[in-house]
Amino acid sequence: MLDLPVNETISLRQLQPEHAPALYKQIDTSRKTLRRFLPWVDYNTNEEHSLRFIEMMLRKAEDQDAIAMGMWYESQLCGVIDLHSWDHLLQKAEIGYWIAEPFQGKGIVVASCKTLITFAFESLRLNKIEIHFALQNERSAQIPIRLGFAKEGILRHNAKLHGQYVDMVIMGVLREDWKY
Repeated sequence: MLDLPVNETISLRQLQPEHAPALYKQIDTSRKTLRRFLPWVDYNTNEEHSLRFIEMMLRKAEDQDAIAMGMWYESQLCGVIDLHSWDHLLQKAEIGYWIAEPFQGKGIVVASCKTLITFAFESLRLNKIEIHFALQNERSAQIPIRLGFAKEGILRHNAKLHGQYVDMVIMGVLREDWKY
């Protein structure tokens, strides 16, 4: 199990099956907020769904396709950060994140991103990290800006959110430009 300390109050731990109840609890308590930009929230309606997600991500980690980490704040699971869409030829991956409502605004996501991105560049030897988000998701847009990512473009109608096409913004950072 991968465990990455972030600071004295935050750590990243690879999600394990025993985390499913806590994961589901955080999704359920923040369902209304999360579902606005994360369509999978509607399909995670019980602990079994959270367990299946964790098991799928563990399989993907074995295949080096993705890795899902729980964000822990003061020993409480508060959200998820992951690397996915690994391209081994181009040595790049996407990072995704969400945080439960009671933990928002504490700098947890930015600090967690710094740690996971540094790990990806130094340990996994990736060359590029991208963040994709819906154009309307202004809060999520602030994360890559704070991290020094460059805006690379907008893909029009590149995702569907609750039956509607949405434009996706792509921001990226190269290992050579990473300053943390």
